[in-house]
Amino acid sequence: MLDRTIEEWGGHDDLWLFGYGSLIWRPDFDFAERRAARVHGWHRALKMWSRVNRGTVQNPGLVFGLLSGGSCQGVVFRIPAATALETLGQLWLREMPTAIYDPRWLDCATPGGRVRALAFTLSRRSPNFTGELPEARYREIFQSAAGRYGTSLDYAVKTLQELQRHAIHDRALARLVRLANSDLSAKADCGEAREPLYLSDQAASPPSRKLEKP
Repeated sequence: MLDRTIEEWGGHDDLWLFGYGSLIWRPDFDFAERRAARVHGWHRALKMWSRVNRGTVQNPGLVFGLLSGGSCQGVVFRIPAATALETLGQLWLREMPTAIYDPRWLDCATPGGRVRALAFTLSRRSPNFTGELPEARYREIFQSAAGRYGTSLDYAVKTLQELQRHAIHDRALARLVRLANSDLSAKADCGEAREPLYLSDQAASPPSRKLEKP
């Protein structure tokens, strides 16, 4: 699958990557440029099982997948052609250790024009797709699931905070984090006081500047 992706890219031009989840706040690679971006026909959803990074086989956690339908705001990163092949290999180890995603080249609208970017999408036929989960199941996962990179709740909160920092509003994610906040408030009422995970959509400070070259 990596060979096919490299062939489709060509290897001569700069490489664009579309981030919609943890890539936004933890890219782990050097890039020459980043821009706000929107893709149509796909949407971000916390509906992918994680049995290593944010959970275990016995207690799976959740991470984001890019599902067909709707639209999604995120960030695109431009990787210079000279380092793109190495970066792609490193990213593959992080995102595709068990070929859980379907890599696709998507047309992304940005303030600087349209770009063709690589995105890691999720099929609803994948065994890693959760389907629709009830609120009680999300609460259970947020309270207990953790993997080698931390908890599912921390992953969701960090993504929401970074989206808010870039003035990207994800109502579905904000609602899920509010569920976790309500559980923390209930624990506080029982004497287990903890700080709320975030204030609110309205309280989040918008970014002071547009995304730009770092």
